[in-house]
Amino acid sequence: MAKIETTKMINALENLKLLVTDMKQKGWYIDVFSFKYKQIDYFVIVRLYEKPEMKPTKYALCEVEFLVKVNLDDALAVPANSKELFVDAKTLREYFKIEYAPNLGDILKQFYVHLGSFIPVEVRDKTPEQKHVMVRSLSKSDSEDPEKIYCFKVKRDPKRKDGSPGQRSPYNDNKTRILRPALYQKLKDDHNLSFCFSINPDDEKDDSTILGNLKNNQAT
Repeated sequence: MAKIETTKMINALENLKLLVTDMKQKGWYIDVFSFKYKQIDYFVIVRLYEKPEMKPTKYALCEVEFLVKVNLDDALAVPANSKELFVDAKTLREYFKIEYAPNLGDILKQFYVHLGSFIPVEVRDKTPEQKHVMVRSLSKSDSEDPEKIYCFKVKRDPKRKDGSPGQRSPYNDNKTRILRPALYQKLKDDHNLSFCFSINPDDEKDDSTILGNLKNNQAT
């Protein structure tokens, strides 16, 4: 595996450290903000690593993924920390359509400073578009169809191989927190519960029905 090249810019992305700290404190595995560069609008997903061993480099604070707003499949995901994006200059330049120039170092420095000015220092309320992007990403991370957005039941996760209780994934947790906040608030502290989603809107159940079915299943 080739060594990851880096483009360093001292503390240009300092807000990223503050945002990640706030995400952890508030229980968010994922966050998103909007970014504009060279007249192109992007969504920027900030994603925490579920486990330390998932980091491609020990210096990574999180993963940052850029998505073009008009084409979400046009994306670039890279490890990042408060000082740098762990990506070679050529990849960064080609993705953001930065023309090569003798003063490329200065141009990349300007890019980092510009990006840093868009990064929030805390989790903020999201637009419907931003919520859609978050749910899409969370579903993919949980190996689910992104169109599965209609909650129809809650289930208890089976025990793990070591006999300990199963726990819902951080992806399922955050997805439900976005799509069904009232239901999530009622059940969030029981980490053995996972929320089930369907692609069919006719399958969706209201909170009372889902809670009633859960209670009946626990009684049997």
